[in-house]
Amino acid sequence: MTARIFRQSPSVTQSGPGSDKPWRLVFDLETPRSIEPLMGWTSSGDMKQQIRLRFETREEAIAYAEREGVPYRVEEPKPDHAARRVVSYSDNFRTNRIGLWTH
Repeated sequence: MTARIFRQSPSVTQSGPGSDKPWRLVFDLETPRSIEPLMGWTSSGDMKQQIRLRFETREEAIAYAEREGVPYRVEEPKPDHAARRVVSYSDNFRTNRIGLWTH
């Protein structure tokens, strides 16, 4: 019963850095999922996979896992691309444009 501690990535429909997502603690599967023969649904007897805990900081999540004796692994978030080059539509019509006009 290991747990994964990670920071949830923003939704695809969100464009700005807006609200930081909290850290999550999610338990890994203990038993593999099986296909129910009558209806063909995927099922599992592992109830811990339904538990998703939320923490404000990584340290709180680690402290909880250590306090409860749950082995864990921390997945660091990928770095943001904060140094993106800002490009605007009007840059296509600059007089000091480097590339040739292609339209």
